[in-house]
Amino acid sequence: MARRARAGVREDADVVAALMHGKPVLLSGGNPQIAKGDGDAPVQAYIAAMPGWKSDVGRRLDALIVRTLPHVRKAVKWNSPFYGVEGNGWFLSFHCVTRYVKVAFFNGALLQPLPPGESKQKDVRYLHIHEGDTIDEARIGDWIRQVSTLPGWMP
Repeated sequence: MARRARAGVREDADVVAALMHGKPVLLSGGNPQIAKGDGDAPVQAYIAAMPGWKSDVGRRLDALIVRTLPHVRKAVKWNSPFYGVEGNGWFLSFHCVTRYVKVAFFNGALLQPLPPGESKQKDVRYLHIHEGDTIDEARIGDWIRQVSTLPGWMP
C-alpha cells in the first residue's frame, strides 16, 4: 500500500507542477487533460498539448477534417476532440494512447472500405496512427465524407 500511496502523491505533484506552469496535464497514455468546450479554440488547445509527434498527427487530422467538411462542428469532451454536423451528432473523435493516436469513427461499421480497427461497440471502427505511419489523406478524407452524412452519435 505504501508504494501505491507514493505513486499517487507523485502524480498529484506532477498535476500541481503542470498547472503552476500553465501546461496541460497529460493523462494515461499521454492524452492531454483539456477542459470541455465547444468550438475550435478548445480543439486547438488539445492538439497543441498532444505530446511529441502526436501533435503533428492531430494538426493534420484537424486540417483534413476542416478541408473535407468546412462547416464542421468541433468540441472537446471527455478529454478528446469531437467533430460533428450541427443537429446530426458527432461522427469522429481522436485520443492519444501510449503508442498511437486512436481515431474513432462513430458509425464506422457503415464505411466502405471499413476502417481496420474493431470496437466492442458494433457501430464504431478505429484507425490507429503510429509514429512514422504514412497518413493516407485520400482514404481518411473519403471516410470523413462518408461518415459525416450518416446519423452521428448523440450523447
